[in-house]
Amino acid sequence: MFIDSHCHLDRLDLSQFDHNLDNVIAAAKQAKVEKMLCVSVTLDDFPLMAEKTACYDNVYLSCGMHPLNQDEQVSATRLLTLASGPRVIAIGETGLDYYYAPETKALQLDSFKKHIQVAKKLNKPLIIHTRDAREDTLAVMQAEGAEQVGGVLHCFTESLAMAEQAMAMGFYISFSGIVTFKNATALREVAQKIPDDRLLIETDAPYLAPVPHRGKQNQPAYVAEVAKFIASVRGQSVAEVAEYTRDNFQRLFLT
Repeated sequence: MFIDSHCHLDRLDLSQFDHNLDNVIAAAKQAKVEKMLCVSVTLDDFPLMAEKTACYDNVYLSCGMHPLNQDEQVSATRLLTLASGPRVIAIGETGLDYYYAPETKALQLDSFKKHIQVAKKLNKPLIIHTRDAREDTLAVMQAEGAEQVGGVLHCFTESLAMAEQAMAMGFYISFSGIVTFKNATALREVAQKIPDDRLLIETDAPYLAPVPHRGKQNQPAYVAEVAKFIASVRGQSVAEVAEYTRDNFQRLFLT
């Protein structure tokens, strides 16, 4: 059985699922996906996301504000309140993205620090997005004591050196469908070298559908394709990848 450690169920176009999220969950179950972590990207959208997924016992939540949604300063008080609920097992996604929005660097840095501070208050792990911001991401993690709660660098596309520094702080490394893309040779080399006990898999649905579904809307069921590809890259069986990524999710988020 697989776990999709990062998806955005509230962002799916449900028209291909008869406008019913039940069909997304059913497709995931058929693909042997037993649990999903539905990840917040804005605080404004979090209550509706929680409402849409409330009836699914196998869907967990995170609460946070994506670095590309930094139009104004995030309220640490509001984040703390929203993230205190029992269904919320992680803080984020948060982090830094200088590739798409270097102009909001100051806001991103302020938000990232607040997310880490709230995570420590609630003792919940972090979900971190990072792109073209390796030095600042690691520096903020170190300065704010992110190792106290740990977490995951999700949808990882960075260097092995960055992964190693994050793992030294107790973080996990998660791979999405990007690792299956033809031009992702360097990323596959990183994926080969991450220890079994530090690796997670995800879809980031509805984005970044893996081969052979590239170009289509992504969905949690497709995390099975990520697992199969990771297994082939690492010379392991799919069952092995499913087992240790499931154990890692359990250890990070549910214990």
